[in-house]
Amino acid sequence: MARPRIAPPPTAAVRPARPRPSLSGIAAMPARDRAYHDLRYRILTGRLAPGTTLLETELAALLSLSRTPVREATIRLAEEGLISIRPRHGITVLNLTLSDVRDILDVLSALEIRAVELVALRGLSDAEHDGLLQLLDRMERLTEAGDIAQWSNLDDDFHSSIAALCGNARLLRTLDEYWGQQYRPRMMIVPLRPKPTQSNIEHRRIVQALADRDAEAAREAQQKHRARADRQQLDLLRGRMADSGLGA
Repeated sequence: MARPRIAPPPTAAVRPARPRPSLSGIAAMPARDRAYHDLRYRILTGRLAPGTTLLETELAALLSLSRTPVREATIRLAEEGLISIRPRHGITVLNLTLSDVRDILDVLSALEIRAVELVALRGLSDAEHDGLLQLLDRMERLTEAGDIAQWSNLDDDFHSSIAALCGNARLLRTLDEYWGQQYRPRMMIVPLRPKPTQSNIEHRRIVQALADRDAEAAREAQQKHRARADRQQLDLLRGRMADSGLGA
């Protein structure tokens, strides 16, 4: 089927669906946002390890901020499931069990499937299609080179690039939240992943369905991809948690 030529829609200011943790730009943010992004970065990157407990005064000193923006930030992080708050006892960075990760992936996958369907209904511009194909070419070269860590980063970019085109900012914000919740366990399994040859094949099927503006085929391709990838992630994580003595 010939791919229809469409003009890209007006650029929207949306956050990527799978942002890697970064402190870029936080210096210009209001204090409450600086506190939130700084603490979230420290948690997702392991600088504040699971089980770490800190009083509000200790967090304020750590971030060189007053207690009020720190308190507001911790409330947001607790709502995202990254910490627990105990009055007069401070905050504790939460660990995730295998059951937690399974529940998070159920939500994350459903959101990404819907995002892909929306993109298929909207269609791709020539530039968007070419950009995705170039990204897939790079991922396949990394697969052959055995650079799974860098492939994993580009996998995030691939799925983020598609989701960002869905036109639903609420969906993207929710994707961002759930991506953050499973970022830490996902990083645990990167060294254990086999060559992602099957993922590369599945990615090309997704892009072809998007190019054809075939929403049903795109939804099916993304659903099959996520189901297999989620099973693999949980299997690898189960083994890693058993080796580390963490809860399942």
